[in-house]
Order: sequence, then C-alpha cells, then structure tokens
Amino acid sequence: MNNMPLLSLKNPLDHPAAHYVHSEFAARRRLCRFLLRTIGFTVLVNLDRVEGLENIPAEGPAILMMNHIGFVDPIILVHVAPREIVPLAKVEAYDYPVVGIFPRLWGVIPVQRDGVDRHAVQMALEVLRAGEILLVAPEGTRGPALQPPREGAVYLASRSGAPIIPVAVENSDGFPTHPFSRRWREPGAKITIGRPFRVRPAYRRARSEQLTQLAEEAMYVIAEMLPSERRGVYADLSKATQEMIEKL
Repeated sequence: MNNMPLLSLKNPLDHPAAHYVHSEFAARRRLCRFLLRTIGFTVLVNLDRVEGLENIPAEGPAILMMNHIGFVDPIILVHVAPREIVPLAKVEAYDYPVVGIFPRLWGVIPVQRDGVDRHAVQMALEVLRAGEILLVAPEGTRGPALQPPREGAVYLASRSGAPIIPVAVENSDGFPTHPFSRRWREPGAKITIGRPFRVRPAYRRARSEQLTQLAEEAMYVIAEMLPSERRGVYADLSKATQEMIEKL
C-alpha cells in the first residue's frame, strides 16, 4: 500500500485490512481542491453563501453532520471547509460515470448500506483518532426535507467523544450544471454551519435504544437551522429534547 503511486485512482481505504494514513491522501486532495476551485465552483456549482465556518475547530476530531438535498452537498463541504474533511458515502458513489473518480482520489470512506458496515465504522473511528473531521449525512439518502436518520453518526460520536457540528444545506438541488442554465439564474446553494454539541459523558457508551434517542436529538438540532418546509418529520420543534446532548 505504501508503494502506491500518489495519484493512483485506487482508494487505499478499499481493502478490508486498510488503516487510515493521512499522508497517503495529501497529493490527491491538493489536486481535488485545485479542480474544485478552478472548475467545480466556477462553471458547475453556484454557491451563494456560507455561514458559520468559525464553528469548525482549528484542530482535533469532529463530525460534520448534514442534511442531504443535492448530489453536490458533500462536494460543497469539502470545498468550503477550512480543514480537510473525510466524507462517508454509499459505495455506489464509486461507480458514478466520471465523478466516481473523485471519491477514489479524495479517500472517501465507502459504506455498504445493507446492515452494519463494520469496516466503514472502523475506518471512521481511525479518522477521528487521527484528529481529523468526518462528514456524515445521517439520513443515508437525498431528499427535499428531513427523513428519519441512521444511527451511525451518533454511534461514532458516542464512542469517540468527538463533537458533532450540525450543517444545514439549502438550494443545492439541480447542480452540477453549466453556468448558462436556468438553474444558475435561481438562488444558489447556501451552507449554514451551527454551534457544535457533544454526547453527554453519561451516554458515551450508548446502547441501541439510547442511540435512537441521540439520533433524534441531533436531527432536531439540524431542523432548527432549516426553514419549516425543509424540516420534514422534525417539523414540530416542540418535541426536541437535549437530554443526551449538550452544546459547546
């Protein structure tokens, strides 16, 4: 693995026995950032506004947890974050025509969505132990409004102690597209990064039923950051609790 060419299209995280080594991705990620800066957000994606970047810590592990509206959501976060982040994505993303090259180059963690993907969990925990930032879309699929989440993000937070940083995404649907399209004349994507929170110490080894409540409490944090039409099953904010989480 250490003899792999720097810009090989293979993902070092694909192998079941792989370990996360940041240096293996450095050259690849510089290339990806250059392409995003010069092409992606010049001619393919219209980004209107980013708020709350100061809520991303300058160092140390964290989990960015976002709602998922459009195909480009994780790409936008990779582009705007002041630090490198490591997204988790469904394994099928590797097979997308042309753009499937991007997750391989960047070192996105592939996730099998049927059952518990123990390898993906192991790699995600390794990334956090390395002091880096994960990006997780807990709903596991795209949609115009919030849907019930999977529990992976809060499991990682409860086992690692890493803070969760909520991210609200709006108006990202319809991209990528060329700048002469009608979509570019409409409002562009907006990203709002909220105040971090963490799992309370008493729930650091949360069990199944506790993880369900943790995931619900985390989703309500994102819901509060979104307009009412985007809140979906979390539209009733009066049901929000913070028994198991605390703001930082």
